[in-house]
Amino acid sequence: MTSPDTPGLAALHPRLPSPVQEVVDGRFERRGVRLLLKRDDLIHPELIGNKWRKLAPNLTTAAGRTVVTFGGAWSNHLRATAAAGRLLGIPTVGVVRGDELAGRPLNPSLARCAAHGMRLHFVDRATYRRKSQPGALAGILRAADAEEAYVVPEGGSNADAVRGCRALGVELRGHAESVAVACGTGGTLAGLAAGLAPGQRALGVPVLKGGFLTAGTEALQRAAFGGPRGTWSMDDRFHFGGYARVPAELDAFAADFEHRHGLPVERLYVAKLLYGLVILAGEGAFPRGTSVAAVITGRPFP
Repeated sequence: MTSPDTPGLAALHPRLPSPVQEVVDGRFERRGVRLLLKRDDLIHPELIGNKWRKLAPNLTTAAGRTVVTFGGAWSNHLRATAAAGRLLGIPTVGVVRGDELAGRPLNPSLARCAAHGMRLHFVDRATYRRKSQPGALAGILRAADAEEAYVVPEGGSNADAVRGCRALGVELRGHAESVAVACGTGGTLAGLAAGLAPGQRALGVPVLKGGFLTAGTEALQRAAFGGPRGTWSMDDRFHFGGYARVPAELDAFAADFEHRHGLPVERLYVAKLLYGLVILAGEGAFPRGTSVAAVITGRPFP
């Protein structure tokens, strides 16, 4: 695969490596633990965080072909892909879960995709669940008039994306003994863990319930590297009921964190990560005298 730092992508001027910011938070300080924030939300104003790291290598592989990808009605990944298409002059098609949405006004997230020039194709939920099966995928592409397109999976996680996320771990070498990231598909964690130095460990905080991401992350590392890489684990306790579930307790926590540190906290991923780290610090999961880095993969929409 060619480097993601092609002239087209370089012209977007990503801020890499992204900054590492220390914040003083009494909930960690009392335990003798330093809290660092890896500000991947500052990489690019439209291709934010792990979206840049995952999409850059895939867009290089696509080599100017139409890009088809998948997501729900509020998908960060769809918005990022649509923005990348507009910025680079690449046609994009978004396959959206839920054919019942086709006749309705677009929500703000899908309206943003359309404004970027993404062509939206709505499919029923049963078909969407089968999208990884070759026959079902072929049918979706035919129906979307995109049979020759380059396909990026839901969430952007494939072998190219995982290899792209390895740089995140490399950038964090020497900064913290533990590095934590919120997980939707496991791709960022798979690459992060591979890039960390020996002695560092990565922690994934799934934002979906079901406990299936460990196997998915293992499979992504096999696809990207031929086998397991790095030291990593998952903690499934902080999904708050599932994807896009933001109960009052989590919203209040995020608002408090914003007030303490002046950082806008994205609710679907980042808030769950930070909440989990506060709980883990209180449980003594991080030894005194060590540092934990939280990867800030996004910011609030809009």
